Amino acid sequence: MGRLVVAAFLSIDGVMQAPGGPDEDRDGDFPFGGWLVPYADEVMGEIVTAAIQQAEAFLLGRRTYEIFAGHWPRVVDPDDPVATALNAKPKYVASRTVGSVDWNNSTLLEGKVVDAVMRLKKEVAGEIMTQGSCDLIQTLMEHDLVDEYRLWFFPVVLGQGKRLFGNGAIPTRLKLLQSLTTGTGALVNTYDADGRPEFGSFALE
Repeated sequence: MGRLVVAAFLSIDGVMQAPGGPDEDRDGDFPFGGWLVPYADEVMGEIVTAAIQQAEAFLLGRRTYEIFAGHWPRVVDPDDPVATALNAKPKYVASRTVGSVDWNNSTLLEGKVVDAVMRLKKEVAGEIMTQGSCDLIQTLMEHDLVDEYRLWFFPVVLGQGKRLFGNGAIPTRLKLLQSLTTGTGALVNTYDADGRPEFGSFALE
């Protein structure tokens, strides 16, 4: 049974839109594309590389797939571990508008995305990682399909943009598995999805 891992780069206030460049996602006239880039360092590269190598397959929405497919096939250095993994490993694309996928070892999911991902989790042994793909992640969370969250919190407040956990997110308890810090102050927390929250009160009886 596959384990679905959401990997997301987030501002402190939870924005995940367009971390890598101005043209990644301009929806809503988002003015802060590329906000993550100043925080990239060697430690971040090492953590990302290890995560990419660990994944068995990748699940991507249309926009993220097109960004990746436009970049990584052009990186042909055999000593680049991220490019080698992304170009070789299976990639599954959830989209109603993409007619075909040409990047090596890519498959367009058929039918309703929820049903397709449920089948995928049964077929793939190991980690199925999402990266970016904000709209797709909302659907995955809505249907309790996420097993693990790997969340990168960067020390910047943006105040607007698409958020990972927005209004309507299903209340979910998270169990911390690991916490790492990069040299630029990014905090990388890995959580298990651990059922529903519990509630109590500090009020005196």
